[in-house]
Amino acid sequence: MKVLGLDVGTKTIGVAVSDAFGWTAQGLETIQRANGDEEKDFLRLDEIIKEHEIQTIVVGLPKNMNGTIGPSGELCQEFARKLEARTNLKIELIDERLSTVAAEKMLVTADVSRKKRKKVIDKMAAVIILQSYLDRKQN
Repeated sequence: MKVLGLDVGTKTIGVAVSDAFGWTAQGLETIQRANGDEEKDFLRLDEIIKEHEIQTIVVGLPKNMNGTIGPSGELCQEFARKLEARTNLKIELIDERLSTVAAEKMLVTADVSRKKRKKVIDKMAAVIILQSYLDRKQN
């Protein structure tokens, strides 16, 4: 059962996919969002879902540090609702507090240049979101 992990932002969508056993997450790509054309974003996700035979989608839910949902979280919830209606797949929202911070630390530790980090940070955040979901399912 393959799972898709998404880090949805206003400018990009980080995409990660699990292996067939649902054990590990691998970064797939960063989708540059089409400003004002959400349909283009969904069309690319449709292609990925079909190509990788995705059965479940995990969307990172950015919460405030006190656990409340702010404007970014509301946008992610709306995106997830639209994606679920479009694909008829199970969508799970997972708390993604500090996933981007963790991804940044990993890339800095790996001595990735600032310019290259900017290109892959959202994909790495999607990997962290998906891997935390997969780990939780294993336990």
